[in-house]
Amino acid sequence: MNDFSRVQPTLDSAARVSLSKRVHESPLAPRASGPVKLIFWSQWSLAAAIQVLLLIGLSLDKSGEMASHYRMLAVVSLLVAIPLCVLFRTYSTQNGYLVGLARIGATWGTLVAILAFLGFVTKTSELYSRQVILQWIFGGYFLHALVFVPMHYLFKQADGGLRYGKSSLIIGAGQLAFDLANKLRYERKESMLGVVALDNEDRYEVENTRPYFPTLGFVSQLRSILQENNVSRVYIALPAKETDQIEGLYVDLLDANVDVVWVPDFANLKLLNHSIQSLGGMPAIHLNESPLTSYPGAALMKSLMDRTCALLGVIALAPVLIACALAVKLSSPGPILFRQKRHGWNGNIIEVLKFRSMKVHSDTQVKQAQKEDPRVTRVGRFLRRSSLDELPQLFNVIKGDMSLVGPRPHAIAHNDYYSDKIIAYMARHRIKPGITGLAQISGYRGETETLDKMQKRVELDLDYINHWSLWLDIKILIKTPLSLFSKNIY
Repeated sequence: MNDFSRVQPTLDSAARVSLSKRVHESPLAPRASGPVKLIFWSQWSLAAAIQVLLLIGLSLDKSGEMASHYRMLAVVSLLVAIPLCVLFRTYSTQNGYLVGLARIGATWGTLVAILAFLGFVTKTSELYSRQVILQWIFGGYFLHALVFVPMHYLFKQADGGLRYGKSSLIIGAGQLAFDLANKLRYERKESMLGVVALDNEDRYEVENTRPYFPTLGFVSQLRSILQENNVSRVYIALPAKETDQIEGLYVDLLDANVDVVWVPDFANLKLLNHSIQSLGGMPAIHLNESPLTSYPGAALMKSLMDRTCALLGVIALAPVLIACALAVKLSSPGPILFRQKRHGWNGNIIEVLKFRSMKVHSDTQVKQAQKEDPRVTRVGRFLRRSSLDELPQLFNVIKGDMSLVGPRPHAIAHNDYYSDKIIAYMARHRIKPGITGLAQISGYRGETETLDKMQKRVELDLDYINHWSLWLDIKILIKTPLSLFSKNIY
């Protein structure tokens, strides 16, 4: 019997390389990617079958044959649907039913938009019957949604059963272990037995600070704990300072017939779009990475959506833009547009456009607008309250300097002021600035007269970057009109 209370001697470099190439997980146990791939391809295959069969039926009903252009439409739609389903996480078992249906709608709508664009560019759209295409679009979504609900239920049950069937425990009794236990039991629905404390920890203190997760014993008793409880997975949740202890535990558990998962403690780090990948068989933890460089396909989709919607917005809002321009010109002497240098993507300087809302003045320093600010004109006050002054930034989006959704660009002087007062402040520039953002719909619009308010805005901006998706962009765009009633806009 191995003595888990001792710390194993530090491994030499050759042993480290050997261990780094080994995956300490039973080959007979279902890997995390296996069920995910099965769920994805099963649902996609069913959706693809519905899509193709419906198109064949509609085409035969219309003309009595499946013309070549309809066959090409079926092939292209199937190929384009795969990355879109991955991008929108359409078949994730973590989705609720309504969220899943919404993601299917977003995927299907984006697919239709791409097909329409391809038809316009290739000048082939006139080959298709509008009746067939409209019936295919709406009928396809309805049938897809109809089969999605029972399939989603079955896969959620199967996924939950796989997780629940694995009895697991956590080595570590600190805050990291407690947070991990919560996620395993209540979010992932795993059968989490309890925690195993380090030998130098006080048992009474551990049991009283973690009452909901029983303390099964100490590391020195780990072997008997594993046998008595039929444990199949062990999570190591120890701080980085316990590197030798982690290494020793790993070596000792190699012959214990359990899966071992190490959860690093990065609680004190401001992680940005973090991920874990493999570099030539060596694990690499990405602590800080721009979403636009790590997911180029998704970034391209975001750019296409931004520019398309911005162009349509300029066309649809042309009368409003003209009316605002005339009102600004007649309200006070000066230019119609206000141009200000601000930091954009990766800290590059961009020129942001707004309708001028203030009288022409020469401030020696950039100062945020305040309530009853004498510099703001009557027309400007209305434009700022309604956020109509931001509409010219649609041209910034078309140009590619900005996005529809992202962290709001601040004046360069403000960035210089806050960059050394707020941790990770400049990290908000790792993505394109936006006309609206998560902070704006969460009530942090307008003046940030205290450091705490700016801190909260930055936290929301970083939260947006970490959880960025096209679906999140769509939700923010939908909620933005409701946020315009905020009383904090001057």
